[in-house]
Amino acid sequence: MIFNRRNFLKAAGSTGLLTTSGIGSLLMDLFAFGNEANLSSVEARFYEKHPDREIECVLCPRFCKLGDKERGYCGVRENRDGTYYSLVYGKACSINIDPIEKKPLFHFFPGEMALSFASAGCNVNCKFCQNWEISQVRPEQIRHIDFPPDAVVRMAQKYKSPVIAYTYSEPDVFYEYMYDTAVLARKKKLKNVVITGGHVNPDPLRELIQVVDAIKVDLKSFSQDFYTEYVRGELKPVLDAIKLIAESPIWLEIVYLVIPTLNDSVDEIRRLSRWILDEIGPEVPIHFSRFQPMYLLKNLPPTPVSTLEKIRDLALQEVMHYVYIGNIPGHEAENTYCPNCKNLCVERRGYQIKRNDIKNGKCRFCDHPIPGIWS
Repeated sequence: MIFNRRNFLKAAGSTGLLTTSGIGSLLMDLFAFGNEANLSSVEARFYEKHPDREIECVLCPRFCKLGDKERGYCGVRENRDGTYYSLVYGKACSINIDPIEKKPLFHFFPGEMALSFASAGCNVNCKFCQNWEISQVRPEQIRHIDFPPDAVVRMAQKYKSPVIAYTYSEPDVFYEYMYDTAVLARKKKLKNVVITGGHVNPDPLRELIQVVDAIKVDLKSFSQDFYTEYVRGELKPVLDAIKLIAESPIWLEIVYLVIPTLNDSVDEIRRLSRWILDEIGPEVPIHFSRFQPMYLLKNLPPTPVSTLEKIRDLALQEVMHYVYIGNIPGHEAENTYCPNCKNLCVERRGYQIKRNDIKNGKCRFCDHPIPGIWS
C-alpha cells in the first residue's frame, strides 16, 4: 500500500489496526513525523572505494561503478565524496499487516500475520511489476515516513504480529535497514521473512541468511532472454541465490508468475522443474501464480486457469511434492496435500486457513514429515 492517509486508514480498518479509540498512538506518530523530503545518510555496506572518489557497489550483480554524486541503478544509494550512502534507511513508503499466505509463504507459520513494509527502489525493472509505483521511483518522488528499526519492532509487538516481512519493492536495495531491523526483531523473538527477486550477490545474501528465518524468491522465468527483455536483470545470479538459500538452514519458497506466451511453454516449465529437482530437491514449495495485466505489460490477458493447471501437472510429473497455484482463490491447488498418503493436510481459501492437519511437522493421517516451519 502506497502512503496517503486515506489509503492507510482504509487498510488499517481491514486489518484490525483501527480500534474503538481510533489509530494507535504509534501510527499517529508515524504520520505526524513523516517527512517525504527527509532522506537518510547512512553509510551503505558492500561497496569498494576507488581513486578519485569513485566507488563500486558489490551488493547486487550490477556492480555499479559511480563517480561523486552519482546513484546506483536502484536510485536509493548515492556516492557522496567517495562514501556510499543509503538514502532510505528507516524510510518506509508502504506499511501493512498481511496474512503470511499473501507473501505467499505456505509452509511458514500458517495463519499468522506479518507486519510488512518497504522503501522505494529496485535493482531490476520488471515490465509486469505490480508495485511499480514504489519500486520504479526515486525516494524523492514518493511520500515516505520515518520508521526506524526500533519503531518497526514496537509496531509488530503492539499489533501482535509474530513476523516482520521485508517486501513490496526489492528489500535488497534497503539492505542496511532490513538487516538492522532483523537483528533487533530476532532479539525480541520475532521472525523475519524476505520477499525478493533474488538479484543479489552471494556475500550479502550469506550475511542476511544469518538474521532471517525465511526467504521467498520470485523467479521471473527460466530464460535469460526473458530476463534481458522483461526484467533487465540476470537469471544466473538468481538461480545461484536460490541454491545458496536452499543450502542454508532457513526456509525457502519459490514463486513463478506465469505470463501467457512469454514464460509458460512446456519446455521451459519442464526445464525449471528438473533444475529444482536436481539442484534443490522435490520438497521446496513452488507457486505458479496468475498474471494480471499491469504497468508496461497490459497487452496480454490474465493467465488462463487451464494453463496454470497444466503447468502444475507438469511439475508434479517431475516429482515435485508441493506445487501450488496462486491468485485463484478457492482453487484446490491452494491446498497442501501429503505426498505419501495424498490426504489434504492444509486447506486454504484465499489467505485464510480453513483446516490444518499437520501435527508436529507431520501429516496427521500417515505421520509423513511435511517440510516447513509450522509453529
